[in-house]
Amino acid sequence: MDAVRTVEAEVRELIRRSGLDPAREPTAVQRLVRDAVADYDQRSMHGGMPVLGDVAGAEKSVWDTVAGFGPLQQYFDDPTVEELWINEPTRVFIARGGVAELTTTLLTHDEVRDLVERMLKSSGRRVDLSSPFVDAVLPDGSRLHVVIPDITREHWHVNVRKFIVKADSLEDLVRLGTLTRQAATFLEAAVASGLNVLVAGGTQAGKTTMLNCLAAAIPARERVVTCEEVFELKIPLRDVASMQCRQPSLEGTGEVPLRRLVKEALRMRPSRIIVGEVRQAESLDLLIALNSGLPGMCTIHANSAREAITKMCTLPLLAGENVGSRFVVPTVAGSIDIVVHEALERDGTRRVREIAAVPGRVEGDVVEIADLFVHRGGELARADGYPPHRERFERAGYDLPALLAQGAA
Repeated sequence: MDAVRTVEAEVRELIRRSGLDPAREPTAVQRLVRDAVADYDQRSMHGGMPVLGDVAGAEKSVWDTVAGFGPLQQYFDDPTVEELWINEPTRVFIARGGVAELTTTLLTHDEVRDLVERMLKSSGRRVDLSSPFVDAVLPDGSRLHVVIPDITREHWHVNVRKFIVKADSLEDLVRLGTLTRQAATFLEAAVASGLNVLVAGGTQAGKTTMLNCLAAAIPARERVVTCEEVFELKIPLRDVASMQCRQPSLEGTGEVPLRRLVKEALRMRPSRIIVGEVRQAESLDLLIALNSGLPGMCTIHANSAREAITKMCTLPLLAGENVGSRFVVPTVAGSIDIVVHEALERDGTRRVREIAAVPGRVEGDVVEIADLFVHRGGELARADGYPPHRERFERAGYDLPALLAQGAA
């Protein structure tokens, strides 16, 4: 056992004896680590023990092991790393700027299991044979997803999507080049005016960030209720009630699905409802809420604004045989006002590809959409369409024609 491993073992024993919790008492544990490393360094000078060498590096390594996530902690500390995942113990990947790279980190099967258990400790969630999938949020806000055998072929698959705040507002997205100033000004006005917004895009396209930035435009006096699989949204308002789903217990009881959260949200006096992402039958409950006059927003996986609307017309059919397209299609047309489609480009940048309006008209079983902004000539340019509910913009104090005028900034 080398010097650092020896100190790690000593620190673990000291933590056990003292009853300290690294998650709740980091300062005390950090002091304990520092004292233990200094004590070992002093003892090693008299011979008979391996020398530490880099004392500061030893402190960092011991701290990462007992209070952090061991060999993975360096990626949590690196602000340029957006995501990390483990395909097998010897194949650990990270993503920087949307580009994946294989790291030199080598783990063992036991280390992967120990890291997952440590990550899940604060969430109260579990992963085992009866529940081979788990979603959880780490203390720093990062999202964890784990899948274990026999769902996977052999190894545990671990994915951590770090919570990196690059944008808190639409103005920040303009600075990052995600959308133009005119488009940002229009979206801010649309949200403030109470229009319903659907944010579409692929995995890692920046949908949650966009939703957070749109939510920042909600008037401060409003009460917002959010519903998510796991907590990811960070709404910068004073009156926010947030709810997340719950896994079933070991007995298979107590599960709280997203659909239940949407229903409960309506009983909490919301001025707005925000759903992190719709994937299944909860889309029906959201549509019903929006159709009742309650403004809201959500995200959905789709490759274009048109596909997003098509998917919103399809997902509610999963709610049951008594739900048909004759009800769903016109409800979508009357409930969704704006669709923002965002994409992850080849160079790792995230850009809004199009912003479309839903005027509320249906031809056959097809919901009509109108292009407001489209990607043209390498940038987001104004198209010819107009959004619905001009009177809402006027009541909120916005001049809609001026917002959408060609060349307006």
